[in-house]
Amino acid sequence: MEFDQIARNGMVLLGCGKMGSAMLAGWLARGVPAKSVHIIDPNPSDWVRNTGAHLNGELPAAPAVAILAVKPQMMGDALPGLQALGNGTTLFISIAAGTSLARFSQALGHDTPIIRAMPNTPAAVGCGITALIGNDKVSQAHMELAEGLLAAVGATVRLEDESQMDAVTALSGSGPAYVFHMIEAMAQAGTDAGLAPDLAMQLARATVIGAGQLAAGADETAEQLRINVTSPKGTTAAALEVLMDADTGLSPLMARAVAAAAARSRELAQ
Repeated sequence: MEFDQIARNGMVLLGCGKMGSAMLAGWLARGVPAKSVHIIDPNPSDWVRNTGAHLNGELPAAPAVAILAVKPQMMGDALPGLQALGNGTTLFISIAAGTSLARFSQALGHDTPIIRAMPNTPAAVGCGITALIGNDKVSQAHMELAEGLLAAVGATVRLEDESQMDAVTALSGSGPAYVFHMIEAMAQAGTDAGLAPDLAMQLARATVIGAGQLAAGADETAEQLRINVTSPKGTTAAALEVLMDADTGLSPLMARAVAAAAARSRELAQ
């Protein structure tokens, strides 16, 4: 069974807000016993209280996994409570942005297996994607366990180097906000073109959702999908002339946006 080690030794979840709760729901659905999960959270929701998991009690001596799911600014206060689990058999997985593997090693011990993971908010509906990178104490079995846990909220990818995490943060971590803003922009453009605001928003939301589902199920590349729906000299082609302008179009704008987010990610990690 995929999570036998967790069933035997237990796991710790530090922080059970929206992302922690989404992961917990996925784990329980995949067969992780509620009594194997030990949650540390000062303000748990009623749903968390009713899962049957241990809440703010004594932790197991050597849990299989400890998930760090608190906000980055809270990590400094939260980590000391888990230091006793460092330098042992417990695998630590952090989903907090901006905290490096080296910083975790300093706090938890240099013999501690640690994985950094960057999920995104669609994890709340099981449609996220999470990038992972581990330190030199992480084994193949550790990585497979982490992937199994994070697959409960979506797809996973492995990074080759920790330096890639800033770009991941800028692209997929922050990316849902870009899509939400695109919906806003499309709706406003529809309103400006003569539609009622509510109708424009309904059309914009449904269009983005439908296009995303089409892309998810298609064998073709995004480029080919775009070509498929673009008739020569048609209305879509007219719009794409604007969106694909080399100087003022969406590509250079998105490049600047992702670069700005990646730069900010590097600043926050200092």
